[in-house]
Amino acid sequence: MLQFYSASTRIVNTRRGVAECLEIACDNDYSDVDLLIFHASIGHDFHDIVQESKKLVPHANVVAASCCGVVGREGVSESMKDIALMAIKGKEYALAKTDNLLGHNSYEKALELANSLASQKDGINMIYFLGSGIDINNDLCIAAFEAVFGPEVTIFGATSSDNMKGYVSYQAVNDDVFEHGAYAIGFCDATLKVDTQATHGFIAIGEPMIVTKSEGHIIKELNGKPAWSEYLNRLGLDDKSDCGNTIPIGALAEKLSPELAEEYGNNHILRVVTKHEGDDMHYATTCVEGTKLWLTVRDEEVIFKEMNRIVNCINSRNDHKKPVAVFHADCLARGRFLTDRILKEELVFKMQSPFSTDGNCPPWLGMYGFGEFAKLGGKNTYHNYTTALYVIYR
Repeated sequence: MLQFYSASTRIVNTRRGVAECLEIACDNDYSDVDLLIFHASIGHDFHDIVQESKKLVPHANVVAASCCGVVGREGVSESMKDIALMAIKGKEYALAKTDNLLGHNSYEKALELANSLASQKDGINMIYFLGSGIDINNDLCIAAFEAVFGPEVTIFGATSSDNMKGYVSYQAVNDDVFEHGAYAIGFCDATLKVDTQATHGFIAIGEPMIVTKSEGHIIKELNGKPAWSEYLNRLGLDDKSDCGNTIPIGALAEKLSPELAEEYGNNHILRVVTKHEGDDMHYATTCVEGTKLWLTVRDEEVIFKEMNRIVNCINSRNDHKKPVAVFHADCLARGRFLTDRILKEELVFKMQSPFSTDGNCPPWLGMYGFGEFAKLGGKNTYHNYTTALYVIYR
C-alpha cells in the first residue's frame, strides 16, 4: 500500500532544500522512498533538484515542476526560493513523461503518456498530471487519458508556472528537465480513492466579447477585431503589455449551465491567457467560434464562502473520514499578488483544518500554478483561477 509523507521549506540553496524536505518528511528515514514529487519556485535550479534527490535516494523516481509558491503542512510560502515535497513509499504506481507537449499536439502527446501508463500497470484508477502552463490545450489532454482509461478515471493535478510572467515554466523527470514537457503518475493502489473539487471567487461583469475567429485553442478575433489588441483594450492596457500584465486582472469567463453553476457555486468557469503571438491569443482549452467571454472581478467574500463550501462538500461525501494525503493546486493569481498575506494564510488554514487530526495536517502538497484539474458535473475538467483540492482516502 502506498504511504505518503510531505514537507516544505524556504531555503536559498537548492540542494540543501531537497535534503531538508526529505529529512523532515521522512524523519531522516528515507532510504525506502520510491517516488519523490517536488514543487519549487522559479528561483531554484531544477537540475539540482533531481540530481540531489538521486544522490540521496538513488532508486527513487523523481519528478518536479515550477510554481509561484507552495502550500505544505507547514502553511503557505510564496517566495522565489520555496520547495515542497510529497514522498511516497510503495510501488503501486506508473510514471510516464513526454517533451514538446504544445497546444497543437496536446492530444497526441497525452495519448503517449496514457498508453505508457497502461502498459506498465493494471488497475490505474487515478492520474496525477502535471504539464506546462504555457501553450497547452488541456481539454484535449483530458480526452486522451480518457480514451485509454475511460471517463471514470479521475484526473487531478495542475499546469506549471513561473512568477506570474508567463515566460517559461519547468517540468522535470529523473534526469530530464523540460520547458514544454509533462509527466503523469498513474496510481493503482486499490485501497485508495481520490475526491476532487474546485472553486474560484470571480464575478463576471459587463458585456461579453464574442469569439469571431478561432483555430483550436488559439483565439484570432474577438468582436471581429484582432484578439490580443481587443483583449488589451477591454482591460484598459496599452499595446506594450504582455501576459504577465493581464494574468492578475484578465480572467475570462465562460457561462456554465444552471446545473453546473449550482455545483460550482458560480455561474462561470474561468480561463487564462498565458501566451500570445502577435494578435493570436493562446487559450487554455479549445475555444469555438461564437463563444462568449466575460471579463471578471475578484470577490474576496465569495472566495472564503466557497472555500468553506467545497471543504464541507468533500467531508460530507466521505463521511468526515480523515484523508491519508492531500494534493492541492491553486491559481497563482489567488496568491500574494492579489491578496494580502494574512488573508492568504487564513484561507489556507480554513482549507486544511477540517482535514486535520488533533491539529495535525495530513501530508499536503500544494502549488500556485497556471491551471488546475478537478471534476465538475462528474467529469474531468480543466479550471483556471481556482483552488482545487485532491483528497486521497483509504
